[in-house]
Amino acid sequence: MRRLSGRRLPLVLALSGLAALGACSGDTNWVRDAAVWSGVGAERKPAPEFVVQSRATNLDYVPVGVAPPKRDVDAKAQGTVKAVETEMDTIRTTNEGRGSEARQFGAATPAAKPPVLPPPIRQ
Repeated sequence: MRRLSGRRLPLVLALSGLAALGACSGDTNWVRDAAVWSGVGAERKPAPEFVVQSRATNLDYVPVGVAPPKRDVDAKAQGTVKAVETEMDTIRTTNEGRGSEARQFGAATPAAKPPVLPPPIRQ
C-alpha cells in the first residue's frame, strides 16, 4: 500500500474538510444529494402545510454589502436630550436618598431575636 506524500496529505485533508463543510449548507448540500442519488440517503420531505402557510413570502432583511435605508425617525434635539438626562439624574438622586434613608432605618432598628423554643417533652 502506498502512503500519501507529505505534499498531498494537506491537500487531501483540505478537500475532505471542504466536503464536510458543504454538508452544512442549507439548499445545496452535496453530501446529502450524493447520498440520495446513490440510494443511501432519504429524500427531503416537503414542509407541512402549516409551516408553508406561516412562512413569509417576502423576507424583510438587508443583504450583506448593501447600506440600510434611512430611518424615518430623526435624532432628538440637543435640548431634549439634555432635559431627559437632567430628569434621569433627578430620579437617580432621589433613589440614592431613599436608599440611604433605608440603610439608616435598618441600622437603627434592632435585629429580631429568634424565638425561644420550649424544652422537648420526655415520656
